[in-house]
Amino acid sequence: MKVAIMQPYFLPYIGYFQLMKSADVFVVYDNIKYTKKGWFNRNRFLQNGSDAWFSLPLQSDSDSLDVIERKLDPAFDKRKLLNQLSAAYKKAPHFANGFELLRECVEYEESNLFRFIHHAILTTAARLQIDTRVVVSSSIPIDHSLRAQDKVLAICEALGATTYINAIGGTELYSAEAFERRGMALRFIKPRALEYRQFGAPFVPWLSILDLFMFIDENTIRQSVVEFDLIPAQEPDACHAHK
Repeated sequence: MKVAIMQPYFLPYIGYFQLMKSADVFVVYDNIKYTKKGWFNRNRFLQNGSDAWFSLPLQSDSDSLDVIERKLDPAFDKRKLLNQLSAAYKKAPHFANGFELLRECVEYEESNLFRFIHHAILTTAARLQIDTRVVVSSSIPIDHSLRAQDKVLAICEALGATTYINAIGGTELYSAEAFERRGMALRFIKPRALEYRQFGAPFVPWLSILDLFMFIDENTIRQSVVEFDLIPAQEPDACHAHK
């Protein structure tokens, strides 16, 4: 049983879905602290040949709240966000397909930040034909006051994991020995380089999955989801990738 765990991100990059595809069970944290500098409600898109940010505006609230406790701003103008991204991608070869996904995610009627993002994750995974079981972290019967590696180990044990797979950026966060003591292997996923034509300008990598849907046909994107390498924990020279 392979388990992967991630924070909830809105329309994240291809590596997020490769991690999901690599696992039998994919856990999405809902009871994790929201941070302004995180990727929860924002991501990058292509604008005039460079990367730019798009974001979901949030209702003002305490910085100590978990993601599940945060809400979208009641004044969130969904049409404005759709128009912003439409203007950036309207000449892309697969604009209609990409914009259909975008609308399905953005027009979802939900004010809770986590549930809004969770819907977008599931919607995108379905389009990519990923059949991994997705579980919300708070539904798992563990001590949720645990933190960092201890919480990951508890989640993996509760789910009966034999292997824990993490994004390549977390190689320094976990101890292979700690997992081995619990009867589990530790692996890291390394996305393979994916480059495609973006209006003929120099390629801008690791943008939101939305960028791929705008420029590449859906079957090719589905194939790219399985193009990754699983690296044993002891390999020290694995490179980092962006979200």
